Amino acid sequence: MNGQRPRAEISAWRPDVPGIAEVFHARFVDHAYPAHTHDTWALMIIDDGSVEFALDRHRHGATGGGVALLPPGVSHDGRTVTDSGFRKRVLYLDTTVLPERLAGPAVGVPVLHDRLLRHRVHQLHTALAHPADTFEAESRLSFLRERLHAHLASPRPGTPGREAGPLAAALRELLDARIQEGITLQEATAILCAHPTHLIRCFKQTYGLPPHTYLTGRRVDRARGLLLAGHRPAEIATTVGFHDQAHLHRHFTRHVGTTPARYAALATGRLRAADGRRRSPGADHPFGGTRRRPGTGRGESGVR
Repeated sequence: MNGQRPRAEISAWRPDVPGIAEVFHARFVDHAYPAHTHDTWALMIIDDGSVEFALDRHRHGATGGGVALLPPGVSHDGRTVTDSGFRKRVLYLDTTVLPERLAGPAVGVPVLHDRLLRHRVHQLHTALAHPADTFEAESRLSFLRERLHAHLASPRPGTPGREAGPLAAALRELLDARIQEGITLQEATAILCAHPTHLIRCFKQTYGLPPHTYLTGRRVDRARGLLLAGHRPAEIATTVGFHDQAHLHRHFTRHVGTTPARYAALATGRLRAADGRRRSPGADHPFGGTRRRPGTGRGESGVR
């Protein structure tokens, strides 16, 4: 082997998030895509290098600062611009996220220079890297969809008003009732008859954090209680609503500052110490054991 990096590195998967048909991450040195079309929208960000592509017979370039949005059914190609190649992340979104009627505006301006939009695409990719965080991914997709609709001249939901408090309270009640089994954003919006981003904004305005963060915190709190009661991390992960022990470990460590195993060990150590004190001779004495007479090595029982 010559120690050089491969000329192509690819990962692809279909997440359990409605509206996302595929997640595609790739690094190419010299690959060139022939002209082709998709049934889905292709939302691309470039992490390194740059790409040149033709869309509907017009050439465009994409670099790290922009977001490329390629509509379904419109022919496009793609190729690297530099010798070092490029690294990209792509979301293939179906027409429930963006209707096909918005293809016209997208063809006219396929590269969007919007820092907030790019940040939201990155946040969604980060959430999708953890399959158990479906609720967070759904929430981030709803804000991404709203931003894209704004660029494509679609009306935006209004800001929360007097309905924010009652709507947020209703969502909180739903989350509290579904801590273990969870709930999707799609389910919550159907039950509460609310637009996804409006529902999230109402919740954050009322309680100071988004609903997926609130739900994770409630699960961590339940895990802490069970660990203090002597349960092992492997036993409680799914009981409190996490996908598996690794999912519990990641969120617990971020919230508490230590791992579930170490937290449980601290609790077990205290329980053992307390049990040892109860079993030791003279444990009823306020200082434990027998008292010693000053200046002597003899113990006394405390009865003269």
